Amino acid sequence: MKVAFLGTGLMGQPMAQRLLAANIQVVAYNRTPEKLAPLQAAGAEIAAQPRQAIRAADCIILMLTNAAAIYQVLLSDTAWRTLEGRTIIQMGTITPTESQEIRDTIIGGGGEYIEAPVLGSIPEAKSGQLIVMVGATPDQYQRHLQLLQNFGPEPLLIGPVGTAAALKLSLNQLIASLTTSFALSLAFLQRQGVNIESFMQVLRQSSLYAPTFDKKLQRMLEEDYANPNFPTKHLLKDTDLFISEAKALGLDLSSIESVRHILATAMKMSFANDDYSSIFSAIKEWGDSGAE
Repeated sequence: MKVAFLGTGLMGQPMAQRLLAANIQVVAYNRTPEKLAPLQAAGAEIAAQPRQAIRAADCIILMLTNAAAIYQVLLSDTAWRTLEGRTIIQMGTITPTESQEIRDTIIGGGGEYIEAPVLGSIPEAKSGQLIVMVGATPDQYQRHLQLLQNFGPEPLLIGPVGTAAALKLSLNQLIASLTTSFALSLAFLQRQGVNIESFMQVLRQSSLYAPTFDKKLQRMLEEDYANPNFPTKHLLKDTDLFISEAKALGLDLSSIESVRHILATAMKMSFANDDYSSIFSAIKEWGDSGAE
């Protein structure tokens, strides 16, 4: 098997490295060519255009920013005509509606489509410990299970295309909401003069505890958000996707819309490319400024 990997950013690069380490032939494409250098050094073939990567491969893995990027890279006239007889595995975060529309377009071009978004960040991508959620038929799942196990030990079949995308968005909504709630409690206790380690000691012993709190604690206390595993701009993008999809379902979105406002504030504070734990500074410092 030869795999085309389209999108080699923060997550895509270590994921493609996993395939190379498993002696799977990889042809890689990225819209920013400089990001391909480590993969080329590891033995990947480099494609100058998406259609070159698609033509060279049996299976195409997408780890692109959003649906617009998928349409531009995979579904332009020149690339779409090369999809016949090939399998496309979409592993980024998009809405269920977008995933189903992309599936229909790919099937129209004679290709096969499954979705397999992942939960986890760069450390898990490097170690092959991502949680892989699959939207596919049972037959498609079985045929691609071995390939997907390079990214996570137990890829889970969720249901047909759209279900895994929905699950991924719901989890990212939880990331945004949990982190915002934790940051607010932390800022509140700092202002009250409560010892933060006492807070954490109680929290860790309670059913309220989530491991992400300890993962983000030091970044927040030091207000050091450099070298992100997941940038603020990506969490804001995923939050917008969740809101757009959930709106059509008639859900009350007031809580996540407030979280979105805080994420947008962190963006205004120039934390777009920093870790999303920058939510803490948005809550603490933007409140001080009295800005709208």
